[in-house]
Amino acid sequence: MFLYNLTLQRATGISYAIHGSFSGTKQQEIVVSRGKILELLRPDPNTGKVHTLLTVEVFGVICSLMAFRLTGGTKDYIVVGSDSGRIVILEYQPSKNMFEKIHQETFGKSGCRRIVPGQYLAVDPKGRAVMISAIEKQKLVYILNRDAAARLTISSPLEAHKANTLVYHVVGVDVGFENPMFACLEMDYEEADNDPTGEAAANTQQTLTFYELDLGLNHVVRKYSEPLEEHGNFLITVPGGSDGPSGVLICSENYITYKNFGDQPDIRCPIPRRRNDLDDPERGMIFACSATHKTKSMFFFLAQTEQGDIFKITLETDEDMVTEIRLKYFDTVPVAAAMCVLKTGFLFVASEFGNHYLYQIAHLGDDDEEPEFSSAMPLEEGDTFFFQPRLLKNLVLVDELDSLSPILCCQIADLANEDTPQLYVACGRGPRSSLRVLRHGLEVSEMAVSELPGNPNAVWTVRRHIEDEFDAYIIVSFVNATLVLSIGETVEEVTDSGFLGTTPTLSCSLLGDDALVQVYPDGIRHIRADKRVNEWKTPGKKAILKCAVNQRQVVIALTGGELVYFEMDPSGQLNEYTERKEMSADVVCMSLANVPPGEQRSRFLAVGLVDNTVRIISLDPLDCLQPLSMQALPAQPESLCIVEMGGTEKQDELGERGSIGFLYLNIGLQNGVLLRTVLDPVTGDLSDTRTRYLGSRPVKLFRVRMQGQEAVLAMSSRSWLSYSYQSRFHLTPLSYETLEFASGFASEQCPEGIVAISTNTLRILALEKLGAVFNQVAFPLQYTPRKFVIHPESNNVIIIETDHNAYTEATKAQRKQQMAEEMVEAAGEDERELAAEMAAAFLNENLPESIFGAPKAGNGQWASVIRVMNPIQGNTLDLVQLEQNEAAFSVAVCRFSNTGDEWYVLVGVAKDLILNPRSVAGGFVYTYKLVNSGEKLEFLHKTSVEDIPAAIAPFQGRVLIGVGKLLRVYDLGKKKLLRKCENKVRLPPNTNDEVDEDPTGNKALWDRGLLNGASQKAEVIMNYHVGETVLSLQKTTLIPGGSESLVYTTLSGGIGILVPFTSHEDHDFFQHVEMHLRSEHPPLCGRDHLSFRSYYFPVKNVIDGDLCEQFNSMELNKQKNVAEELDRTPPEVSKKLEDIRTRYAF
Repeated sequence: MFLYNLTLQRATGISYAIHGSFSGTKQQEIVVSRGKILELLRPDPNTGKVHTLLTVEVFGVICSLMAFRLTGGTKDYIVVGSDSGRIVILEYQPSKNMFEKIHQETFGKSGCRRIVPGQYLAVDPKGRAVMISAIEKQKLVYILNRDAAARLTISSPLEAHKANTLVYHVVGVDVGFENPMFACLEMDYEEADNDPTGEAAANTQQTLTFYELDLGLNHVVRKYSEPLEEHGNFLITVPGGSDGPSGVLICSENYITYKNFGDQPDIRCPIPRRRNDLDDPERGMIFACSATHKTKSMFFFLAQTEQGDIFKITLETDEDMVTEIRLKYFDTVPVAAAMCVLKTGFLFVASEFGNHYLYQIAHLGDDDEEPEFSSAMPLEEGDTFFFQPRLLKNLVLVDELDSLSPILCCQIADLANEDTPQLYVACGRGPRSSLRVLRHGLEVSEMAVSELPGNPNAVWTVRRHIEDEFDAYIIVSFVNATLVLSIGETVEEVTDSGFLGTTPTLSCSLLGDDALVQVYPDGIRHIRADKRVNEWKTPGKKAILKCAVNQRQVVIALTGGELVYFEMDPSGQLNEYTERKEMSADVVCMSLANVPPGEQRSRFLAVGLVDNTVRIISLDPLDCLQPLSMQALPAQPESLCIVEMGGTEKQDELGERGSIGFLYLNIGLQNGVLLRTVLDPVTGDLSDTRTRYLGSRPVKLFRVRMQGQEAVLAMSSRSWLSYSYQSRFHLTPLSYETLEFASGFASEQCPEGIVAISTNTLRILALEKLGAVFNQVAFPLQYTPRKFVIHPESNNVIIIETDHNAYTEATKAQRKQQMAEEMVEAAGEDERELAAEMAAAFLNENLPESIFGAPKAGNGQWASVIRVMNPIQGNTLDLVQLEQNEAAFSVAVCRFSNTGDEWYVLVGVAKDLILNPRSVAGGFVYTYKLVNSGEKLEFLHKTSVEDIPAAIAPFQGRVLIGVGKLLRVYDLGKKKLLRKCENKVRLPPNTNDEVDEDPTGNKALWDRGLLNGASQKAEVIMNYHVGETVLSLQKTTLIPGGSESLVYTTLSGGIGILVPFTSHEDHDFFQHVEMHLRSEHPPLCGRDHLSFRSYYFPVKNVIDGDLCEQFNSMELNKQKNVAEELDRTPPEVSKKLEDIRTRYAF
């Protein structure tokens, strides 16, 4: 058996985020790492929407990311530290839309190791040097410079090693143009190691160490080191040189401290706490991440605590000495793994878990009532300041990026009866959890919907002038009339546009620079800019049946299959070509491509005939209306569309931007099939046909613009969008109701929209999340979802949600009441009334936990609920709250053979579980009966067990429960579950020693049991390192009529499939593609692809589709070389890649 691995949804969790101007223009971009993926995002400064420009799999673990810019440069480079044992510097090439590897320097072994650098990166703020450090011992410094041709150069590494030293964080200190300096949080464990009493370990202090790179002597020295009082968790660089006082801020538990060289005294300020917090008061508070914003005149830091509160930190200076640190509560957002303040006034928050956000910074919080805390305020040691959290005041949410991370449980089923199964995904953590329903399709945002006086049959948009950015008119055609709407602040009907309103319209378009053309059954109407109208009437009894129009050409088909061709001359007049062309059969559809930039005309006309053929006809003056090629079709064509797609943007000599792509002829058939064939731009030959079934109705095609390129909207019983995105073709259904006709639409509010008609409504739609495979509907949950099961009869889901370190609702209310009473008691006689008011306000305040976080209850405190939910509507039908410190770990829905067809829900619960050192007071199995056709849980009884019931499964009319290391079969009784039999799971007595000797388990693989007996009962058929933690696996079909595949979901929010090869030829072909790509297109971060996929065990019988699909993003000459080695052409290779994908998934 051989399998092929494909990613359907890339990981969505973000581990690191950096910002800068990577494309070298003034635009601000963000680079994020998602485990083994590098992604470039660009927030649109006008709309605030975040667009993904490029996503690359690097087949390695990205451990650190930094942006740097050479002095005086305009472009930021990206330094990547990974598990490859190499430092890699990347540059983004906007013309090719790719990351180019400029430098790759090897310094150590691959893999995530303690003493091989890669875990930490720090750059000198002036871009002169970079330090890459390991967790222990090794640090290397590379000097960056330019050569004569202004290319980036990198020196050989300078060592700054120190044995027996652990590193917690490294930053580059801003010293202006003095020798570059790096600050490290370190700890020396040598004494602790050598002292058997353990006293030295208890007294070990963390140190702040400065390393100086002496550019004159070309080596690194440890300049200065001092022990710290508190244990720091990270450092923040303070701007230096002419911009600020230099030095660093140390963030530690409960305090933030400013340190610098020389006679600068330490400035220390406590981290403020929330007033009336339900958290355990003994708990320390730390800053979890920070972002710096620096302009020519000022700088400030935003630092976020682990509760999500952001503080704005400023430093007061007296000449070059810092005199105080000031903190001011800014706003509260979900806890971030990384934050970036962009120069365009946005704050990007990459959340630890759940969706990521882009906020606009509306105010800097300087002139509001919020109190400002300062290190100069007198406080007792151990005391702190208090503030009141509130809803957003300085930030405005402008965009939200969906993230599934972490996916804890997933089930694939068609509960909504839509033919295509949906993915039901339980994801998130704590109060930000949700159950999400994923459907294959693009999310559609409705901008406007308006009713029309009847059912229209077509709609178009036109501009007034070729230079206009936005459309001027929407033209709607009815059976016997045409309605013209003008687009302004609102959309209103106009009558003076020059269009004929008393007839249906077949097509209309902008002609030349500023004229309009309307084609209707009786003729052609040419409306000049000054409203002069020229008409061409059809001869005799003939009528126009079909037409094709672009900026300079009009072709019409008259009754009886006669083609008439018009072309615009330089004076702007439409001229009929002398001859007409008789077709052999009636014309059913036609299409013209857009006129290529700098040319007079489009060379090809595509005509579909009743006899199931498509013909390409030349419009070149040399052989005008001569047939060039023909293709037979399996059914009658319904519509045609020639588009230029898949081009990379090129700039010609005059700086005109245009894309040079391939011409594709899209053919929609009446049986619901879409064909895409390549149209040769010289000969007009058709080749390389791809086929997809779209739906049950004939396919209509419309040309629209998406992200500056042409795309095709195909409408059958579902609407689909065919577009090119990151050098791959996507054909994705729209998650929207059936549409009948559409046209591209551009206005100020909606620069790349679609105007469409459905029955008697006109709709303006926008597709913003291109490249997304799934659209999501999310239903919020209260605690982290652990598992869920589907009730087969009602299709409702039963979810268990459990959180550690959490209060149940009842305990929370109790704590609040208790604190309110204490507030009143603590007040003196004269303050009683005021205290009572404050207590009442405190009891009434209810900040949403999904933003402000849930209170932390302390170790060993658990909260759980059991929820019955309708997954289609998302409404909770029943909610059972468990007692404080009862934690639900397993759930099953089953029938017992002795109770007929009643359904029961069994929930395994642990009582008073403490995780470390592990102890548990026992467990219960709660038994509920599902009543009201699966909508309510009716409590029957609870059964005590000795340990945690970690797994429950129905088994032959009874139920199988794993209790600790016992496997038991239970049956349903009146008062409790009855134990029928049990089996102890035993390990051989010497297991512990064997694990110590062989921690990786490699020896055990080759081990030949006792006395040469058989040791391994199971044979390994396939092995494959996914690179993310897989938490669910299911065998299922994803598309109707498709074949079965294994679908897995990962902790980072990725969804992938493993599909079997059906023939040896296929397997052989893909094996060769993979082999060639490994050598021709090695991974970006310098990790070897084969060794990455064999991280713990050698990869076996699995081919990596993610690597094979990078074939499409390789350079053309490399594609040719690889394809020649395989005896194919590049289109044939991409067709094979596309076929295996569409056979099993999307």
